Amino acid sequence: MAEVVEVNDLRSLSRYRLMWDSLLADTPNATFLHTFDWLENYWRHFGSGKRLRVLVVRAAGQGIGILPLCVVRRRHRLGSLRVLTYPLDDWGSFYGPIGPSPTATLLTALRHVASSPRDWDQLELPWIAHDSRDHGRTFNALRQVGLPPRVMPQGMTSLIDCAALGNWESYQANLSRKRRHELRRVSRRVTDWGEAEFVRHRPEPRRDGDGDPAWELYDQCEEVARQSWQNTSATGNTLSHPKLVSFFRDTHAAASRLGMVDLAVLRLSGRPVAFWYGYRCEGRVMGLRMGYCADAPVSGVGTALMSRLVEDSFRRGDQSFDLGPGNECYKSRLRTSVVNRHRVTHTPATAIGPQLIRASGWLRQRTASTVRLAVGG
Repeated sequence: MAEVVEVNDLRSLSRYRLMWDSLLADTPNATFLHTFDWLENYWRHFGSGKRLRVLVVRAAGQGIGILPLCVVRRRHRLGSLRVLTYPLDDWGSFYGPIGPSPTATLLTALRHVASSPRDWDQLELPWIAHDSRDHGRTFNALRQVGLPPRVMPQGMTSLIDCAALGNWESYQANLSRKRRHELRRVSRRVTDWGEAEFVRHRPEPRRDGDGDPAWELYDQCEEVARQSWQNTSATGNTLSHPKLVSFFRDTHAAASRLGMVDLAVLRLSGRPVAFWYGYRCEGRVMGLRMGYCADAPVSGVGTALMSRLVEDSFRRGDQSFDLGPGNECYKSRLRTSVVNRHRVTHTPATAIGPQLIRASGWLRQRTASTVRLAVGG
């Protein structure tokens, strides 16, 4: 019979690192964000005020899965809520259980949550592809353990299915004539301006004798981010954001050790003018940040970099390229498909705070609808 061990601090969790690493190797669609190292760095930087609840599922003495959770406090106009959720904070597209048996892991871990003293007001499991990759398993698991769920949309992420297309030529043929012409025109304009150099860094794991973080190249990414328009945003989270610089650098070092870093820089006449930063795992590429200098000597350097990057991924045999959540123009131009994301929630009927907040939201929507009808009439 399966059992659950709940771990509430990093020191105790470190005892399960080897198990975590072993399960990660068989986790469907795993990324760097599913690693122990990601959680360790995330918690050291952002764990203050949160409660760690990592649920280790074992059967016959063997680990079969891990469900990383944490309790965070979210503020609303009517008060604050304690939310039990995944430790991701929108850093990636998807998240879920670690291990080859996500259904069994979710069922066993959520049964433990349902039977444990409640230290949360709302359970929220976001960053789920409910209709595709998840196959409804999160919704069904909550329902089976007696926690009635709701499914709500959470935007989408843009993908390039490299494996299905096979090569760069097929990818180009899949684009509209207008898009193909635009990519060629921008790339030609950039290369005609001066000497263009595309540099991509993908270290192998340290255990294989590599793990090189290439700090000089990373510093160039950071410098370009500092010169991009995003750097002026008060709510931005670029590589150069003062509150995030140390976090990005620590996770970069960790991902490099694991051989999961993937970054690229475009230089014009020796000057870095655009960068892309992401992670890779078993042929799956995930974008995290990109940017270009606002004062680049020629327009289109960001588009030129992304075009070279996608072409290079086909050449290297990548299976898929996750451009990231959102619907920015460059993503819509490059993607071959989209995956809808959802969050699955459970709100206890006896939890007054969430019910008041939900009622307040319903009332605002109702009032707005009434006003629109009155104006229209």
